[in-house]
Amino acid sequence: MFAIKAKKRDESVKIDALRKTGEIPAVFYGAGQTTTSISVSIVDFKKVWRDAGESSTVKMSLGDKDVDVLIHEVQVNPVTDEPIHVDFLVVDMNKKIQVNIPLEFTGVSNAVKGGLGNLVKVLHEVEVEALPKDLPHNLVVDISKLETIEDQIFVSDIKLPSGVTLITDSGDVVASIVAQVEEKEEVAPVDLSSIEVEKKGKKEEEGAEAPVEEK
Repeated sequence: MFAIKAKKRDESVKIDALRKTGEIPAVFYGAGQTTTSISVSIVDFKKVWRDAGESSTVKMSLGDKDVDVLIHEVQVNPVTDEPIHVDFLVVDMNKKIQVNIPLEFTGVSNAVKGGLGNLVKVLHEVEVEALPKDLPHNLVVDISKLETIEDQIFVSDIKLPSGVTLITDSGDVVASIVAQVEEKEEVAPVDLSSIEVEKKGKKEEEGAEAPVEEK
């Protein structure tokens, strides 16, 4: 189980001042909980975010109160890519929820290895339903099944852990192979009319009489 400590946030404190202390602003809500402004350690959060992702439950401690949450939304700085605000969604561990689970592509495709085509990843996540404790961190897609350019991997081919049900259409394509297209060097068309004009002008110059020198 992943865990993180949180503090109730004094909203009179400026955000920049809060961040300078190594904390980032956050909120939690859901499952009958009042929306609460909190802050969490940037170092602790980045570790939990890396390990739990957005599909594994996290035990959040707030004083003498514990709540089970999912990392629901993370705002990042567009320049540094550092998290600057987090939304935590409180979940009821006894009720099923629907969550998007990231796909992890593994294996080697003979179609790609043999130069027949290029791998196209159509989906990068699928939606599932499960109890929070049964939610997988990710789902594995084995691309070694793609041996020809006609082969495809469908959502129905993904192996699910016990207690997990697919919401995404089972007929959706997850990955496929697209044939490689050879790039042909384009040759600019030759303007024959300009060549004819040049030749004609040259002949006229050659045929012209030399000027007679006056004595």
